[in-house]
Amino acid sequence: MAQGQLPFQYEEERREFGMTALAGLPVYLDLAQVMKLRESIGRHLHVRDGGQGWSDAQVVMSLILLNIAGGQCVDDLRVMEGDEGFCRVMRRVELHGLKRRQRRQLERRWRKGRCRAVPSPSSVFRYLDAFHDEGQERRREKGKAFIPEMNGHLRGFWGVNKDLLCFAQRHEPQETATLDIDATLVETRKGDALWSYKHFKAYQPLNVWWAEQGVVLHTEFRDGNVPAGYEQLRVFEEALEALPEGVKRVRMRSDTAGYQHDLLRWCEEGRSGRFGRIEFAVGCDVTGEFRAAVMDVAEGEWKRLYVERDGQLVETDRQWAEVCFVPNAIGRSKKGPAYRYLATREPLRQLELPGVEVQRSFPFPTMELRGQRYKVFGIVTNMEWDGGELIGWFYKRCGKSEEAHLVMKEELAGGRLPSGKFGQNAAWWWMMVLAFNLNAVMKGLVLGKSWVSKRMKAIRYHLIRLPGRVLERSRRLIIRLGRGHPCFGLLLDARARINELALGPSG
Repeated sequence: MAQGQLPFQYEEERREFGMTALAGLPVYLDLAQVMKLRESIGRHLHVRDGGQGWSDAQVVMSLILLNIAGGQCVDDLRVMEGDEGFCRVMRRVELHGLKRRQRRQLERRWRKGRCRAVPSPSSVFRYLDAFHDEGQERRREKGKAFIPEMNGHLRGFWGVNKDLLCFAQRHEPQETATLDIDATLVETRKGDALWSYKHFKAYQPLNVWWAEQGVVLHTEFRDGNVPAGYEQLRVFEEALEALPEGVKRVRMRSDTAGYQHDLLRWCEEGRSGRFGRIEFAVGCDVTGEFRAAVMDVAEGEWKRLYVERDGQLVETDRQWAEVCFVPNAIGRSKKGPAYRYLATREPLRQLELPGVEVQRSFPFPTMELRGQRYKVFGIVTNMEWDGGELIGWFYKRCGKSEEAHLVMKEELAGGRLPSGKFGQNAAWWWMMVLAFNLNAVMKGLVLGKSWVSKRMKAIRYHLIRLPGRVLERSRRLIIRLGRGHPCFGLLLDARARINELALGPSG
């Protein structure tokens, strides 16, 4: 193409020089190698056992790396395949540590020889189809919430994720697991998707966030019409099974979707054989009966709420009070558990515009107390903490777990589902969760605490999307950055830390 009026022009290189635009992405391959993530995938997923073509580990690792690099759809694998330097690294890493017999077995999976470093989009779609169960789809009833049972292949992701979390727990042990249960809507235009309560077509995965480790402990992919509280106890039990050794105490937080009396009773009565009684704080419905109980609270019993900012407690305009409230669902039984109910109120200071009718409908519960209209929320708990401290701890749920949903849908590939088939989308969502957790381990155990709060945009800029050249010298593979590149030291420090992790937990 002629340059014309433009100041420069593009040309395609005629020879291979090993250039890469992802010089930092192989650090994730290093970490996956130390974590034995490929072995875990091969152990739990058996889609391609003994077959020809791409193995489970090759497909899943390619899609995990696609998420981390910033790819949004299956077709973006073409861009990754076009990165000549990175593809050289992928091929070398796959063979690293394998015996000659194992290498030959891997090579024999391609009858006509292997010509790609990552699977083609068509291969990935054929692979994803193994996670879809048409038999489950025939069980659906129109207008009813239905969660298809996971087939054996899809259940394998649960085991891979557990292995990943066990690695994180070994190197940074946590005795307490604060689990936040929350669902998120993934809007879609797929023809087979169902309408959500927000009046658009969506899927609604239910996720369990482990606050201390900053990872997704468990997830269940669901249709958009399935309420967040539907079968939440079963999902919570599955999440508890995924907790690694060393965790001794569990606390649970949830919004009003978790206000399920079977779930609360199960936690209070200590029915978990491993953890016993589980402390919880859950948002409760602001029903007419609850409003009446709030009205009975004397004005002098309301206490001010404080928030911590820059190490100091700052007064807010919100207040809290204990509420004497027993819901009908548990009040009829003399042996029913007794919970503690708290209410918070925040005055509404909506400006009234001349000629505009005062708004009386809000997307949150409100009530009028002594001439002032308030936003009102309720919390049920079995914990004996000070009310202000408990409410502050409960509101932390709205921070990291909901931020994680944003990362999963906007910064990773969870927000763009590949298919109209439920099982394919569920597998895609699970691989995105594995990528999320691998990145969390990278930030927490490799890059250091200052990186934990950084978003994918910063990590891609400083670590992943670095220009480099891949060279081979004396059977060694070398990734070379430009002279004086400011991120060169970061890569060296990260690899040194990964080497330490390979030696096992310190102390």
